[in-house]
Amino acid sequence: MLKNSEFKHRRQQLMRQMKKNAVAIIASAPAVIRNRDVEYPYRQSSDFHYLTGLDEAEAVLVLIPGRKQGEYVLFCREYDPEKAIWTGRHAGLEGALQCFGADEAYAIDDLEDELPRLLSQKDRVYYPIGQDSDLDEVIRAAVEVLKRQSRAGTSAPYDFIALEHLLHEQRLIKSPQEIDLIKKACEVTVKGHLRAMRQCRPGLWEYEIEAELLHEFTRHGLRNTAYPSIVAGGTNACVLHYTQNDAMLANGDLLLIDAGAEHQCYAADVTRTYPVNGRFTKPQRLLYELVLAAQQAAIEAIKPQNRWNAPHEAAVKVLTKGLLRLGLIEGKAANLIKSEGYKKFFMHRTGHWLGMDVHDVGDYRQNGKWRAFQPGMVLTVEPGLYVPPDCLEVDPCWRGIGIRIEDDVLVTKDGVEVLTRDLPKTVKDIEALMASPK
Repeated sequence: MLKNSEFKHRRQQLMRQMKKNAVAIIASAPAVIRNRDVEYPYRQSSDFHYLTGLDEAEAVLVLIPGRKQGEYVLFCREYDPEKAIWTGRHAGLEGALQCFGADEAYAIDDLEDELPRLLSQKDRVYYPIGQDSDLDEVIRAAVEVLKRQSRAGTSAPYDFIALEHLLHEQRLIKSPQEIDLIKKACEVTVKGHLRAMRQCRPGLWEYEIEAELLHEFTRHGLRNTAYPSIVAGGTNACVLHYTQNDAMLANGDLLLIDAGAEHQCYAADVTRTYPVNGRFTKPQRLLYELVLAAQQAAIEAIKPQNRWNAPHEAAVKVLTKGLLRLGLIEGKAANLIKSEGYKKFFMHRTGHWLGMDVHDVGDYRQNGKWRAFQPGMVLTVEPGLYVPPDCLEVDPCWRGIGIRIEDDVLVTKDGVEVLTRDLPKTVKDIEALMASPK
């Protein structure tokens, strides 16, 4: 678990970026009903968790830089002994102060009464504008209360600023403590993929392999996945976000697994593709080794001061030349890259930021240019090739093959650290692992 000092440092860092005489407000994620009176498992808003560590619904954070009575005000549910019997522990106001480091704590039911006082005489409010209609209304109502009191010398904020840019740029660079959490998520994710790879064989169902992943995640204490797992056998791998996971695995097909565990709200995101029977066919191997070469070129392009698009361009160059060599496309490589002729078989980007959200926050461009990599950034590297089963213009041996190879990497001062390097991905290593005793 992260220490309160880590969350305090984050709040202070955010407040230093705010303009003078400002307040920041952010609300927790709501509980969501699954059906009737049953809720979905609760997942806190990443932004709210990032600043507080509190994983409860019905809470609002208010940051007031320079306030003598305390800069960190937390509204949350009061402790309810009867509720604790039914649904377990919750912080209450005392816990907000003692366990989560708030300077002041109020009942969430008092938010509408207390917020005008906290906003009084302030010039601006930072909050996620338009993302939470309830919070929008509470802030609007508080400002209206202050405007009605103007004759008494009270002033209301007049400048309303989206909070996300400041906060999300801050979240983009991971602290050492955050990196440790991501590494743990990656470590357990690798164990899950290894288990799935060892158990894979013809005749099993996709959901049985998914169960092997979830079993391994859970036995290591990571009960949440970072996103719905993709377990796609055969032609299902040509559907990028396939999650039905209900088909039987056939002899001679490939299996694509895109799955990651979540550890204390931090995600891993890993993809491996391998033969259901443990042996690649020649066409499968040729396409697979092409994707692997593209991934290696992309990883080598990631280092400080190189720009975000460098790994994608490196992967596209390798893939385009390989597709030409194998006869899946025709023309000149430079022209095909410029016209994006490769997109028939590789239609997504080569990676994305990774952190508390699997597709994590942070701008990819700054001032119209692809941003430069910096130490502390974490991203995925995931080139792929997908030949639709109905792609009649290519030789039948290629049709229905879907391949993606994805690793999670940390940008360091010297280049990158591949956080998921312990998961085999060469043809030789995969076939050896799958041939080993179960």
